[in-house]
Formats: sequence, C-alpha cells, structure tokens
Amino acid sequence: MMKSNVSYPGQKRKEPISDTMLLMSITIGIFVVMYALAMIILKGGFLKPQMLFDMLNDNAYLIIISCSLTIVMITGSIDISVGSVTALVTMVDVMILNGNLHLFDGLQKALGVGEEFRIVFAAIMSLAIGLAFGVVQGYLIAYLEIQPFIITLAGLFFGRGMVTIISVDPQKAPQDLMDILQSRINIPFLGSPNKKGVIIPAHIEIGVVIALVILILVFILLRKFRLGRNFYAVGGNMQSALMLGVNVRRTRFLAHMLSGLLAGIAGFVFMMHVGAGNATNATASEMNAIATSIIGGTLLTGGVGNVIGTMFGVLTLTTIKAIVVTSGLRDPWWQSITTGAMLCFFILLQSVVLSRRGRGGFHLPPWLKKAEKKEGT
Repeated sequence: MMKSNVSYPGQKRKEPISDTMLLMSITIGIFVVMYALAMIILKGGFLKPQMLFDMLNDNAYLIIISCSLTIVMITGSIDISVGSVTALVTMVDVMILNGNLHLFDGLQKALGVGEEFRIVFAAIMSLAIGLAFGVVQGYLIAYLEIQPFIITLAGLFFGRGMVTIISVDPQKAPQDLMDILQSRINIPFLGSPNKKGVIIPAHIEIGVVIALVILILVFILLRKFRLGRNFYAVGGNMQSALMLGVNVRRTRFLAHMLSGLLAGIAGFVFMMHVGAGNATNATASEMNAIATSIIGGTLLTGGVGNVIGTMFGVLTLTTIKAIVVTSGLRDPWWQSITTGAMLCFFILLQSVVLSRRGRGGFHLPPWLKKAEKKEGT
C-alpha cells in the first residue's frame, strides 16, 4: 500500500531534521557513550565530577577559538591564525600585568589607580589585538578576494613571530593579580571525598564562565539574528545568497572580524588559566580548534555547523586524550595518533550519513526557513 504525501487541514507536515542538528546529535551521542564507557571500564577519575570540570577548565580558551572557527567555517572560509593570536595576546597580557609595557605603566600612574587596574588594561588590549587581526584579515579576504588559507597562514606566521620577538624570557604574572584572575566557583553538591574522607567541592574557573557566555551569545547570533542566517546562506551557496540580496563581502568580513575578536578573548582566558607567557603558548591550538569544529558537526564546505556541537567536539576530543593517558599510553604521539584517527572517523561518518540521506542540497533548519520566508530574503 502506497503512502500518501497529501497533508490535510490541521495536520502538521513533519520537517526533515537539518544537517546541522543531525551531525550535532551524533556528536553528543558519541560523547555520552564514550564517557559512560570510560566511567564503567576505566573508573578512577572518570567517576568524579571534577574530571569533567577539569576538562572545561583546561580547555575554556579552546571552546572560544573553536566557536570562532565554527563561524568562519559555516561561511565556507577558514582561519588558521587563531592560535597565534591567542599566544600573542597571552604574552602581551602577562607583560601588562608585570608592568613591563611602560605605556600602560605610565597610564596607571597618570590615572592614580592600583595594580588591579592592569587587569582592565590587559582585557582592553586583548580585544584590540584580536580585532586588529580580524579586521585586516577580513578585509583582505572579503574585499580583495585573497584565499583565506593564504591570508590566515600569513597571520599565523606573523603572530608567532611577534610572540618570539617579545618573549625573550618566559614571563610570569604577579601572584596577587593571578589570585584574582584564577578565582574558583565552588559547586559543593558535586564534591567527592579525598583519601581522608573529606568532601572536596567541585569547582570551575572564571574562564569557563566566560567561555560558556560567549558560546551562548554565538548560538543566539547564529539562530536569532539575520547576520547569523547570512553566514549559513553564504556558506551554503554563495551565488544563491547574492541573488537573495545578501551582502556576501560584508558577511565574510564580519565572520573573520568576529573570529579575530574571539581569538583575542581566548588569549585573555588562556592567560587567566596558565598565568605565564612564552613562545610555546597555545601551540597547535588552531589545528585542535578545526578538529573540534569538524567533530562537532561543522562542514569544511560551509553552510552546516552549530556551536553547541562544537563544545561537545571539544569535550569528545579531550575525553579521548584522557582515555589514552588513563590507559597508560602517556607518550605525546599517542594523543596525536588518536586525534587524527578520531578526526578521520568523524569526517568519514559525516560523509556516509549525509550521502545516505540522499541529499540534493542542504537541509536547512526549520527556524531558518521560517525566518527567510518572513523577511523575504
């Protein structure tokens, strides 16, 4: 008996799940199963809530730059300079906190404020450096139409070179200022007993709160604002986006500007966590950000991605590394091997899943379809 495709009055037509939601759901499902198996088989630290919170504490900055990569990858672009920007911002921030940059030291004395105000200077400088990278690279990519990979590769080399120049000696931020920046938020009801039976409350760092706030803001931007819908439209089909009245150049420019700005914030969060600056800060973090974005369901071809999936991509990759270390394979190359294997697995999985759906184009989210019909874009 054949199924009828006729929809009757009052009967809602079921929308197919979007590619973004499908890939995000797969990532979340794999993470939950993987972590549950680690708790059952390996036990140890995986049974303690603090293990999960430590993953967030150590990777708050990575969540932020992964969000930046998700934005540019949704538009069909790429930005491999975010790790260098993060490292440069970290080094500059530590020098500001130490009073080694005389401009800010003199400004502090002129304003008559205490040393704590250096944190504000560092935060402003972080935003300025990130925004500068984003604006310059975004202009060259969007308006001069130079390949994103080439421009951001130049940004990567420039950022790393600047870090090497200014980091003659490793710098460490003053302890009194780090005590402020590394304040913890305790979660008593998720505590676990130590060897003496004393309950130690679980905790998260302020950097995690900043990362989660940014994650929520980017999620709202992509879902609720026209600019976010334009990101998807440009990445899905640039020619169609032009025909629909989307300013493609401005959209690509804003995507890279946001990427640079988020990388600057990530540098500040990284500095809050490590409290030191040197030439090796955030090494290969741009590659990890690309990997976690792909694992989270963002396609390199553009038009598909979600920052919630990206966060679970970070957690999935971190869990794999923790499992490798807990299993006794502590050599660094084992983590690289498992990262590469995991990345290949998710790329293959995405390819198989999307091809088996028989898609002739992108399955847009229902909220995006409604918004386009409403605005006539």
